[in-house]
Amino acid sequence: MDFWQLLMEILILLAAAFVLGAVAQRLKQSAIVGYLLAGTLVGPLLFNARAVIDVAELGVALLLFSIGLEFSFGRLKRLGRIALGGGTLQVTATLGIFALVTAVFVSLAQALTLGAIVALSSTAVVLRVLVDRAEVDAVHGRAALGILLLQDIAVVPLVLMLTVMASGGTAREVAISIFYTLAAAGGLVVVFYLVFYWLMPRVLTSSGLYANRELVVLLAILAGVGSTWASHAVGLSPALGAFLAGMLLGESPFAAQIRSDVGSIRTLFVTLFFTSIGLLMDPAWLLHYGLAALAFLVLIICLKSLVLYIIGRAFQLERRYALATGLTLSQIGEFSFVLATTARQGGLITEPLFALVVTTNIFSLFAAPYLVTYALPLADAFLRRLGRDAGLAGPRREADGATAHAPVLVIGYGPAGREVSSALQNNGLATGILELNPAAIERAQAAGLPIHIGDATSTEVLRHAGVDHAKAVVITVPDPRTARDITAAVRGLVPQAQLLVRSRYQRSCPEITAAGADMVVDEESTVGRLLAKEVLTSLELGQEAALACALSGRVPSGTAAEREGI
Repeated sequence: MDFWQLLMEILILLAAAFVLGAVAQRLKQSAIVGYLLAGTLVGPLLFNARAVIDVAELGVALLLFSIGLEFSFGRLKRLGRIALGGGTLQVTATLGIFALVTAVFVSLAQALTLGAIVALSSTAVVLRVLVDRAEVDAVHGRAALGILLLQDIAVVPLVLMLTVMASGGTAREVAISIFYTLAAAGGLVVVFYLVFYWLMPRVLTSSGLYANRELVVLLAILAGVGSTWASHAVGLSPALGAFLAGMLLGESPFAAQIRSDVGSIRTLFVTLFFTSIGLLMDPAWLLHYGLAALAFLVLIICLKSLVLYIIGRAFQLERRYALATGLTLSQIGEFSFVLATTARQGGLITEPLFALVVTTNIFSLFAAPYLVTYALPLADAFLRRLGRDAGLAGPRREADGATAHAPVLVIGYGPAGREVSSALQNNGLATGILELNPAAIERAQAAGLPIHIGDATSTEVLRHAGVDHAKAVVITVPDPRTARDITAAVRGLVPQAQLLVRSRYQRSCPEITAAGADMVVDEESTVGRLLAKEVLTSLELGQEAALACALSGRVPSGTAAEREGI
């Protein structure tokens, strides 16, 4: 193989990915869609497509290495029960149900393979759209984030499952294959533990090494790529080795820096991975069987939305947010390509079935940004058609001794809501709480507060919570769009009440004010003022005195901060 010829073809692919990725962004699509199209359009011009695909496999491994660096059970716990329990249920239920549905048409091994492929959603697309729309802190955004994290973790056992299934043979041969796989994985874990959990942190903290950025970057790349090669060398999935190495390194204090150091090279190989998937798409096949791929996609969206809706309701999500979570995660994602490629290499799926999966996956990524963007409106419209008010949370309940006519109603019982309600209680003011997050509801009930359960964008829920009798309403929800919608709903019901609203971003303040807020507390400006106060105090007093003041929460008299009135 001519190295320079291969390099030229990789450069052509990357250039096409850049152009089409930028076009996709302008069209409000994910850049990933542009990368896939780049591979489809440029693919026929390449002579070393197989070599490009082999190189691109590093992209998936490095992506899993980065995910491993972020993984921790503590993070899962912070995302709530729906992350660990709901995510696990979603993967297993989707796999099982879809396998049962498709087992009528294909073999059991192929049905299980399709179920595993369909179970995963697109982390890259969903998170990018949620962040762009500032909906990561919305109820359905938090639920989707937790389930996505579980799906990313599930890639590893799913790849192992397909690898074992592909080994075939008699029961004895399968048992030997499983034993070898587990033994190899166990040995790899021991080696990785010694290298990445024990040795690397000590090397990084050695005298002078961490200050040399070049050496640290080289060590980070060596860890990501080396773990990928080591896993391949013992006959395991390269992605599995990368994930294990990242997870072990994730416990060290250098995890964030290492993730940053491998970021650029990861972006390069991940882009190559998506363009290489585009190489697999056959335009001629698409012309003949495109409608079949669309029908397959519709089946996937409906099935996954239903499964996630049922799981969301089981974890006490309100109807509209349970359905919105289902729609947000109803597509199939980038790691589905990994499973499909693994199944194809192992002979689990035929070439026509592989072409159907790849085409459906590409169509799915085209639809994903729209499914995430319009998840809530689509959920509301669907529930209205069923004759149910999308704003109701099912059976509503209140804590013992709830006061429906409290003079102050606090909407949202997160950290901000707890601070507000605590201050009001300390000043002898009766307070009502309106919340729909199960974890927050439990905290409010444990504190003995009157709690009303439901979606505050619904006028019926607001009336049930006593908003008509409130002198003041405090809205503390973190999602700016939800805060704006609640503000408009409250203002329409009680024009005379004082309406105070939290805004996470400064750019959202005009919208919330226009919706009817009397006062908007902007987090960004407030944090800026507090930082300015601490900086002025620190500069004037010196480090030790500033630390003492910071610990005591006081500003010494005569300082610039006090004179400025900050």
